[in-house]
Amino acid sequence: MHGTGLFNAISNLMVGGSITTMEGRSFSAEEFLDSVERYGINSTSIVGDAFAKPILQALDAEPDRWDITSLRVIVSSGVMWSKETKDALLRHNPRLIMVDALGSSEAIGMATNTTTKESGGGTARFELGPNTRVVTDDGRDVAPGTDELGRVAIRGRTPIGYYKDEKKSAETFVMIDGDRYSIPGDYATVATDGSINLMGRGSQCINTGGEKVYPEEVEECLKLHPDIADAAVVGLPDEKWGEAINALVQLTPGATLDESGVRNHVKEHLAAYKAPKHVIEIRTIGRAANGKLDYRALKATASGG
Repeated sequence: MHGTGLFNAISNLMVGGSITTMEGRSFSAEEFLDSVERYGINSTSIVGDAFAKPILQALDAEPDRWDITSLRVIVSSGVMWSKETKDALLRHNPRLIMVDALGSSEAIGMATNTTTKESGGGTARFELGPNTRVVTDDGRDVAPGTDELGRVAIRGRTPIGYYKDEKKSAETFVMIDGDRYSIPGDYATVATDGSINLMGRGSQCINTGGEKVYPEEVEECLKLHPDIADAAVVGLPDEKWGEAINALVQLTPGATLDESGVRNHVKEHLAAYKAPKHVIEIRTIGRAANGKLDYRALKATASGG
């Protein structure tokens, strides 16, 4: 159901490895850790903090329960994987190599971020692959060290197009300097060293008061709050702002919502205009089995639908 798992399964089988799948129909950190210990698993595929945080919480709650020293490599793609979570996992297994991959089914291998005990970058910070660049809408390369936004583009073996969707195919697969590039819509800035800071998908971008805000950036900040287990951010029509930032938060067990405290927390880490105008408590964010969010359903919830 998800390319990341398939690709990693194939690569392990090609070198004579074996694949372990869990019996549960929904993700259980305890079942995962039991499997790592029982089968001596060396590598695993996850979906960012949606999987890594429950694993970390289980390890923190019972640090002596599992022996996970066999686990060397964790590969993630699809959802942001925060630096704080990676650093905390290293406390339980200092030998871990954590590879955060930026890509999609139509743009495989755009960029990576590798974290070990000796080195590691920040959240959503990636090193571009050899066939990847960040381009503006008119096809220029984004200049390193500027705040200019561009879309991550990759050339090489790209799909023919989207099935029966010529318009979307033309928007995604674009000719630049004589080469065909896949540009799924991931926006980023380029640092002076050439690495990129991923902002998020343009399709989810919120335009509030003339400022562009990417939900993933605010969501990541919200999840750093000690009372918030998971979060989603959506934009809703607003007479004053055009779109207002709305945060839906799933609280940690026993916590109570302090809306002003949540807004102040965001303002401490991000520009004030990125703080949510409204904070809504929700029983569960309702991530799919692949860790993804259903933004359409969450927007309906935020609007009272």
